Amino acid sequence: MKQLFPTRFAEIIYGLVMAAFGLLHFKTGTAIMPSFMPGSPAMWMYITGAAFLAAAIAIIINKYKRLACYLLALMLIIFVLVMHVKPFLDNPYNVYQPLKDLGLAMAAIFIANNASK
Repeated sequence: MKQLFPTRFAEIIYGLVMAAFGLLHFKTGTAIMPSFMPGSPAMWMYITGAAFLAAAIAIIINKYKRLACYLLALMLIIFVLVMHVKPFLDNPYNVYQPLKDLGLAMAAIFIANNASK
């Protein structure tokens, strides 16, 4: 069956979205960090921003894509468990962030599972 949307093009778009998330982490500073995170909020912003950018580069240039996507999925799932569960339990209407991050994590796993070895 002919693909209506080439897989590689979709991967590149996904990589560009991850790059945008990485750049936004550097631009927004600590404004999006929850107050209960240990250590310096700026440190976490730079680490996660760099991780998003590293994954984006790996996806776009098609090198180490499998490893990068599995690590990206792990990071996003950790986000859900560490940062999104408490706000969701406090207010069930706070469901959008965990759903977004879970969806992005599953997309990263899908890309990793279909990457050539």
